[in-house]
Amino acid sequence: MSLKYRIIPVTPFQQNCSLIWCDATGKAAVVDPGGDLDRIRSAIAEEGVTVEKILLTHAHIDHAGGTAELAKALSLPIEGPHRDDNFWIQGLPQQAQMFGFPASEVFTPDHWLEDGDTVTVGEETLEVLHCPGHTPGHVVFFHQASGLALVGDVLFQGSIGRTDFPKGDYNTLVRSIREKLFPLGDAVAFIPGHGPMSTFGQERKSNPFVSDHRG
Repeated sequence: MSLKYRIIPVTPFQQNCSLIWCDATGKAAVVDPGGDLDRIRSAIAEEGVTVEKILLTHAHIDHAGGTAELAKALSLPIEGPHRDDNFWIQGLPQQAQMFGFPASEVFTPDHWLEDGDTVTVGEETLEVLHCPGHTPGHVVFFHQASGLALVGDVLFQGSIGRTDFPKGDYNTLVRSIREKLFPLGDAVAFIPGHGPMSTFGQERKSNPFVSDHRG
């Protein structure tokens, strides 16, 4: 597989930060650095890769809380999420207080991402899918060559993202999963924002919120 990955659970919420890298070049991206930057930096050192950017699926504190600090420390550009999550980025200091997280700085992404965009990691290209519902600006990263998707908090093994936060919407989230993610193919494996990996095929069969038999 030309795109490698390592999952690094961070923060008290055990959020799946991912280190992904191009095997040919050793160039890497950190996806959703929510916190515990020492853990993330240890993983980078252990894998011997060179991080060239930060990718964000959305801007909840457990996914984005360490972004500004990591970007400054390693001089990294920030790509994502979709600009509809800007209000969550502006609210990071309040989110940190509310959930008892370390202080978190506001930042402005170097590139807001749109549906249909692509991002590169070394020589590898990932497609960007705008999948609102959990948050309005949530995006998913899909690497077609290896059949891997990084879905943030859109979909989990046996569950879906919460929709009771500001600008969350249950029907929109279900539509994002069924119309954007499932058509990518049953064999696609995904890294969720929390918990174990699964495949779209498995969730189509058995996920109580979005399985095919729910109609």
